[in-house]
This record gives sequence, C-alpha cells and structure tokens, in this order.
Amino acid sequence: MKTVFSFAEEKMGKTINALNSEYNSIRAGRASAAVLDKIRVDYYGTPTPINQLAAVSVAEARILTIQPWDKSVLSAIEKAIQTSDIGINPQNDGSVLRLTFPPLTEDRRKEIVKTVRSTAEDSKVAIRSIRRDCIDKLKKMQKDSEITEDDLKQGEKKIQDTTDKFIKDIDSIAAAKEKEVMEI
Repeated sequence: MKTVFSFAEEKMGKTINALNSEYNSIRAGRASAAVLDKIRVDYYGTPTPINQLAAVSVAEARILTIQPWDKSVLSAIEKAIQTSDIGINPQNDGSVLRLTFPPLTEDRRKEIVKTVRSTAEDSKVAIRSIRRDCIDKLKKMQKDSEITEDDLKQGEKKIQDTTDKFIKDIDSIAAAKEKEVMEI
C-alpha cells in the first residue's frame, strides 16, 4: 500500500516540476534564460541546447546575452532562435548575440495569462488522473484481499489529501505567474 502513496507523491511532484518548467519558458516581458531551454541548435549534426554551446546571461532587465564558446556556432544559434517561436530577433555583433525583450502590450499579457491558466488546468487534470489511478490500484488490492475495507477508506482519504495539497500548489504557482505577467 505504501508503494501506491509513494507512486502518487512522485508522479504528482513530477507534474509540478513540469508545470514550473513550462512557466519558466513563458516570456513575461523580462529577460530569462529559461526561454531558450526548448531551442536546439544543430551542432555537428546533433541537436544541442544553447546553454551547452554558450554562456547565457541576463545583461539588463530586458536583455539576454549569448556568448558561444565556439565562435563558428554563432550563426547557427542565431538561426535557431529566429526559427523558434519566442518571437525575438537576435542582434549579432560577431562575437555575442543579444536578445532584447520588448515590453508586453496589455492584450499580449492577457493572452499569456490565458495560457498560464490553461497550463495550470492541464496540470490539475494530470494530478486528478494520478489520483484516479492510485484509487483504482487500492480498490484492486482490496478486491484481491491484500488490504481491508478500512485500509481502502484510509488510503482513499490519504490519496485525496495528497491530491488537494498538489492542486493547492498548482493554484499558488499559477497565481504567482499571473501576477508576474501582469506587472508592468
């Protein structure tokens, strides 16, 4: 029975980590190296993350600098950024790329908030799905006489409490991201 609870905790924790990762890649008007995490550069035939090819740093609140360790990969990084969906055109000075993040318009902020809410809801659905799977496992264990009916009830309550805790975490993470996006 303990394995069911540890499985639930582990899976729900991974859902929270995935949500945080997704939120880090959402551009909120200020420079963040996390927006580059999903971009891959073709480096000698291998798709490679930018942070493995260059030093990525925040120069100012809205400027991100990318300084490749191998200057020959500069144009490949620039091309990868241009073809990505982050919507920023890099400036190339021959040794460093600069990404200037424009301030967000009110409409764009509202679109991003919708995305934040949608992503949070998807995470809640994933958490509830994990809850359902765990409760099904507990019911099967009870049916196979591995646990008693009382154990089943206690287990269902414990799974529900864990689910409620993670749903609350998702709500607070989403609220913090919405606040960050709406700040001017």
